[in-house]
Amino acid sequence: MAQPESIDDLAPCLAPTACLDADHPTVRRMADTACRGADTPVERATRLYYAVRDGLRYDPYHIELTEEGLRASAVIARRQGFCVAKAGVLAALARSVGIPARLGFADVRNHLATERLRRTMGTDIFYYHGFTELYLDGRWIKATPTFNIELCEKFGVQPLEFDGRGDAILHPFDTANRRHMEYLRFHGSRADMPVEELRDAMQHHYGALAATPADADFHVEAGLEKGSG
Repeated sequence: MAQPESIDDLAPCLAPTACLDADHPTVRRMADTACRGADTPVERATRLYYAVRDGLRYDPYHIELTEEGLRASAVIARRQGFCVAKAGVLAALARSVGIPARLGFADVRNHLATERLRRTMGTDIFYYHGFTELYLDGRWIKATPTFNIELCEKFGVQPLEFDGRGDAILHPFDTANRRHMEYLRFHGSRADMPVEELRDAMQHHYGALAATPADADFHVEAGLEKGSG
């Protein structure tokens, strides 16, 4: 059994950073609102997860691979973001209430991407898909606040639930027993947002995303393709 990490080991996962700006008033305000009445770290982590999952819309098109674009307070102000941006918000919120948090990355195959998104990306593999790791009860637990509940309903995918006690990673099958997410490769954990690493990876794999029309709306596409395989 792994030994609990020391305070010194956890310190980098509690400190505010340029992107995980846990001390920003916008971040603190969202955390305080979500955690009102929550008495334990597990309860607070669970509240924060749902605040990010359903309070911020998932948007895989309008991606800003800059320090400002990935800053948690800025993502909260926009009320939407892609997987990495939403994971960063959850990490910043957790740190703001004293829960150690870091970011995890993995390549996943998404079988339920829309046809337009697949054409734009040129693949159904999401490289450097982002999730959050929270240190609760002496161990790291994965939490994936990517898909808000409205989007899940449009796609026919069960919303991913989180109780603060077990990993919440994306389900391999949807409600119709079709393949949904398939993990291909894990890239490890980071105490801060690896902006340059993300930019290099995404420009290499998804150069076409830069040309995505500004009116692209993933939620509208998901609604139109509901029920298609």
